[in-house]
Amino acid sequence: MDTTSNLQMNSLLREAEQPAQNGTTEQTILQPFARFRQNPLDFAHELYLFIRGVDWRSYDKQVGQPVFYSGYTAKIKNTVMSSPLLQKKLNELVEERLRREEEEQLLDGSKVDGRRAEVLSSLEEYAGLMVDKMMCKMESKFQIRSAFYMCTQLLTRVYSGVHVSQPEVERLREVATRAAAEKKPIVFLPRHTSHIDYVALQLICYRLGITLPVVVAGENLNFPVVGPFLQHRGAMWIRRSFDGDALYRTLVQAYLDSMMQQGYNLECFIEGGRSRTGKLLQPKFGFLGFLLDSVLSGRTEDAYICPVSMQYDKVIEVDSYVTEMLGKPKAKENLTDFLSSSSILGMNMGRVDCRFHEPWSLREFIDAQLARTNSVAEAQDGIDKTKPEVRIRLLRTLGYKVLADINDVSVVMPTALVGTVLLTLRGRGVGRSELARRVEWLCTRIVANGGNVADFHGMPTLEVVDRALAVLGSNLVGTVEGLAEETYYAVDRFQLSFYRNATIHLFISEALIAISLYAKVKQGGGRQAEQVPGKELEEQVTFMSQLTRGEFIFRTGQGIGHNYREALNGLVKNNVLEVTDGRIGLAQAEREQGREDFDFYCFLLWPFIDAAWLGAVSLFCLVPTPGSTVQWIDMKKAQGIAQIFGRTLYHQGDLSYFEAINTEAIKNAYTRYQEEGIIQVAKGKGGLTVQIAPDWMPERDSKTGMLQPEGRLWEFTGKISQHRREGKNRRDGATVSTRVLKLASKLNEDLFRELESTSGDEGPAQVRKSRKRRSRL
Repeated sequence: MDTTSNLQMNSLLREAEQPAQNGTTEQTILQPFARFRQNPLDFAHELYLFIRGVDWRSYDKQVGQPVFYSGYTAKIKNTVMSSPLLQKKLNELVEERLRREEEEQLLDGSKVDGRRAEVLSSLEEYAGLMVDKMMCKMESKFQIRSAFYMCTQLLTRVYSGVHVSQPEVERLREVATRAAAEKKPIVFLPRHTSHIDYVALQLICYRLGITLPVVVAGENLNFPVVGPFLQHRGAMWIRRSFDGDALYRTLVQAYLDSMMQQGYNLECFIEGGRSRTGKLLQPKFGFLGFLLDSVLSGRTEDAYICPVSMQYDKVIEVDSYVTEMLGKPKAKENLTDFLSSSSILGMNMGRVDCRFHEPWSLREFIDAQLARTNSVAEAQDGIDKTKPEVRIRLLRTLGYKVLADINDVSVVMPTALVGTVLLTLRGRGVGRSELARRVEWLCTRIVANGGNVADFHGMPTLEVVDRALAVLGSNLVGTVEGLAEETYYAVDRFQLSFYRNATIHLFISEALIAISLYAKVKQGGGRQAEQVPGKELEEQVTFMSQLTRGEFIFRTGQGIGHNYREALNGLVKNNVLEVTDGRIGLAQAEREQGREDFDFYCFLLWPFIDAAWLGAVSLFCLVPTPGSTVQWIDMKKAQGIAQIFGRTLYHQGDLSYFEAINTEAIKNAYTRYQEEGIIQVAKGKGGLTVQIAPDWMPERDSKTGMLQPEGRLWEFTGKISQHRREGKNRRDGATVSTRVLKLASKLNEDLFRELESTSGDEGPAQVRKSRKRRSRL
């Protein structure tokens, strides 16, 4: 960074700089403005600085391509409409239309040219309307400055401040300066936890003097008043589904191409939608596909990819997330709900931490991947990059690399530390001093595993814990009065799990080992009896890893075997496990401290094992009853039955974790079982339908018609059950109890009775067509 940039950067951060303690490099880049009622003089002074545009407030010398000028929108639209890619697609659609009209004898051969021009003009007009509705319209600097002031006022009434890492933002500005000179875009790819994500990242870029990115947002947010406000301040609208609309897909690609070719920054959420669970979701490849195709085709030279992690002490929407995951349909966004969110203003939501991974070249990534998967000679001669398998491999690797980078820079907030400890302890509650001790232990383990803990600026652990408890509130963490020591307990474990899930990715390998060994440990019998041969344990870990792969983002590029050995060595080094003559078991030191650390790792994973088990055992509800004509079942109905099944099992004591019944976990389980061929999924009349694969179909008693405790599905469910937390109603833990199977049979009968009474053509489209052909014959 040159001298001018250094001076500018120092000016940007000077007002927000925190006193350095213990070598901290963190900055509070956005903090509360003075309030008129509390401090009218300071309020007036800050407002004066904004009106005058003093220092960074003017936003006159942003790093990046110029925006916010009259004519910006028209310029971008003209560039999109003249795009060779779009023109080619329009001509293809015109020729296809003319061909159909000729086949249907609707077109006079002598009037083809005139008709061609007429259809092309109509399509161009339609495309122009779609572009106008889609594109971002940042033209007014006054609007941007006003929005920054207003949004910062609102955001900092909810959160105490937005924190960043000084080295990271300095590095980001260096890259932004280089990208601006090269006329290349920076593509910000943040995780998506809250609607606040949109606002926070834009405010940070404004504060740092970087050209605001155009945010790819779902059309569900484009409702009256709010939609136009956002569109003129950074949002572009995109449909959730293209439904095979080739023209719309080409328009999106042409618009993104045009933005990238001119070096305008972009932003899109890698997970698609907000995470309702607190952990990273699997990547969505739509937007990444547009980026990849733009660079692969050569239409765009390059782009800098910048993964971003946004972490909150408390997330505003968690209440609604829990409601949705319990089966209530997601409410459509509207102005009333948007305005009602003002009720949270003034609440103590803690702080926001934003972390930027080092931006990297998409072109260099592509070249490295191609060189890795092909010989040097092939890479030099040039391979066919347009092959679908090449593109898919690149796309998947790109998606998971971005997620891994996000995890690498994520910080664990104090609320996540407290939530994790409360949900990984045996017993009803925990004392204040013990809670602080376990938080300190957890911080140490997080750092040892390559994670990052939010910077406390030298604050004592007890004070950090107290602040976290204040933010979480009494609705999540309760206090028992009248005891010798302040004692805390989890009130709402489901909601608290959202914060615990922010730490799981750091310990997933250790947790998989612990949960695999637990199948042996819970049988008891002493030190030697609880040991497992190393090869057998690794096989169990592989099984559990495959079972939960849809839930977690594993470290990329090293494989299960490498992660297993690395985690095992760490557990042995920390005296949690020991290896004796090739057999692995609990270390003596771990036994003496009551399995404290071992149980921690098990508690992290047990809710997900319960969810996988529930998904498997719920399939017994889908077995066709004797004589039933219904084979395919609506997917939503099947997953709804799984939730009812799970609720009943939880209240009857056969399911330990209520969070296991959430819709996301059940969907993940069904996806996993589809990949394994346990169930078959097809598109039906009203959506996806499901049935158990023939090889996995449970047997019924030939006389009574009752489901039998045997077969592949029964054995598979029992294999999962071995790793579940032992409870009073399942001491054996070896297989599904007859009590659970009896409940599955009841739900099975009720389900198929209902389906038979309303049966029509419920199967997949191709099956229905086959039935119709057979009926005609």
